[in-house]
Amino acid sequence: MRYFKKIAGERVYLSPVNPEDLALYTKWINDPGVAKYIGQYSHQFSLPKERETLERMATSDDDHAFAIVLNDGDRLLGNVGINQINRNYRHGVLGVFIGEAEDRSQGFGAEAIRLVLGYAFGTLNLHSVELFVHGDNARAIRCYEKVGFRVAGRVREAIFVGGHYVDRISMEILESEYDAG
Repeated sequence: MRYFKKIAGERVYLSPVNPEDLALYTKWINDPGVAKYIGQYSHQFSLPKERETLERMATSDDDHAFAIVLNDGDRLLGNVGINQINRNYRHGVLGVFIGEAEDRSQGFGAEAIRLVLGYAFGTLNLHSVELFVHGDNARAIRCYEKVGFRVAGRVREAIFVGGHYVDRISMEILESEYDAG
């Protein structure tokens, strides 16, 4: 079995990251449509470099990364995780992406985020989760707001990508604002 249902949802489940998915992750991380929004636009990722990343994600005790897997057919969709966890402040940073363009705007990301937030607040005992998003990524901002995140701040023209500057928006959700339903 390639995936393990660590956290089950209605349409997707979260599984520990599987380093065997190396080729697919390398394809996605080099896709400008993915790389642009996860801060990797100006980087090239080879199979060995991505292997290191996946193995670190699969074995880290400080970052909690999960594969997002479709319940119907066990197909890998992307990943989601809580990173940069500060146990003193009970705070972490969310990262998420859906790899294939046709799988975006289907609600898979929102469901995966709800699942990982339940884990962050219920299992990891975090108080707040933050994320960073490009100001021109309206689709992602709508998704995050739908899940319960609120804009916490904006750094103007902080990111240079695709030949122009975009704002970097910080969004956050508190444990008390999280609604598992």
